[in-house]
Amino acid sequence: MSAFQVLFRNRGELFFGAAMIAGFAIAFYIPVEMFADFGPAYGSLALLQDYAHEHLLTCLLPALAIAGAIASLLSKGAVVRTFGADAPAPLAYGVAAASGTILAVCSCTVLPLFAGIYKRGAGIGPATAFLYSAPAINVLAIALTARVLGPEIGIARAVGAVIFAIVIGLLMAAVFRNRSSTAATGEELAQGLDVEEVPLIRSAIIIGMMVLGLILLTWQPSESGPMLLIFKYKWALAAIVWMVVAVMAARWISSDQLKSWWRESWDLTKKIIPLLAIGVLVAGFLLGKPGGPAGVIPNDFVGGLVGGNGLLENLMAAVAGALMYFATLTEVPILQGLLGGGMGMGPALALLLAGPALSLPNMLVIRSVLGNRRTAVYILLIVLLSTVAGLFFGAVIGR
Repeated sequence: MSAFQVLFRNRGELFFGAAMIAGFAIAFYIPVEMFADFGPAYGSLALLQDYAHEHLLTCLLPALAIAGAIASLLSKGAVVRTFGADAPAPLAYGVAAASGTILAVCSCTVLPLFAGIYKRGAGIGPATAFLYSAPAINVLAIALTARVLGPEIGIARAVGAVIFAIVIGLLMAAVFRNRSSTAATGEELAQGLDVEEVPLIRSAIIIGMMVLGLILLTWQPSESGPMLLIFKYKWALAAIVWMVVAVMAARWISSDQLKSWWRESWDLTKKIIPLLAIGVLVAGFLLGKPGGPAGVIPNDFVGGLVGGNGLLENLMAAVAGALMYFATLTEVPILQGLLGGGMGMGPALALLLAGPALSLPNMLVIRSVLGNRRTAVYILLIVLLSTVAGLFFGAVIGR
């Protein structure tokens, strides 16, 4: 099998990859100042170039590699088996709450998985915890949120999503009761999903080293302190970490698993990078670049709607997030523009916690599985919890 056949399924994929590289090169090197007289278009291109310079190589591409490793080296079947009737409740809810980091799926991918495990007999508690968590703790989204919007909101998003998943699952189970007469075993729930996996300790070491490499690449320490010495050599240290990962992967992972790893990362790249580029361009056109050229929507307008951290502002942000559809990662540049326009940090977190797990199309599919009452309660819980979390976060962070 040729190298081309290993990396790409057909020539169309090769051309698509070449087009993405060419687009990145244009975004990276184009002199955007020549468009200074073009109003919002200038802000759109300036924001895209900022992403190309600051986030693509140091955050997005490493995070895509990590997400591909998670999706290929860890078995989905092993995860789903923990939702069965024979699994202890702490294990079922714990794995459901962390499933976003394990499965690395988006809001559209999680729906068939959720429908499958729920219709096969998983309790409504673990099933809805999984439904919320899987898209909400997407490793790519968390990494980009922390990189672009700040570590405080990135950590708050990750912690809040895990807590929300458990609380939502427990409340749904308390209100509607877990089904017992039709409860399925873990093996029955995992039917049809992959079960082959790299030994867990090896997967954990490889993924952990990759996360360390990502942290080194994205790390920005304070202006003083002993950690500046490490920061001075962070590129060299990151290179060493990634070389160690390459050696471990070559020694521990079979050629088929390496191919699967590449396929998962490449499929995510094809889906995410073009949509993210479009999202950045649209966000820059509408909202401008923070600290740079303005967009169509005045900053005062944004600040007037969600500029504070009060109850109304957080509720509006949570409802907007629940109704809007965000392609994977596009919520980050949109929020970057909104924050630059005066949006409060509390409403920003409320939107981040409600947005990835819900949208109007998503609600229709959930309703077809859960029915009207269960869907209404599920949506209401997400909106209310997101509002409360936004209020608390805004009060703690003070902006």
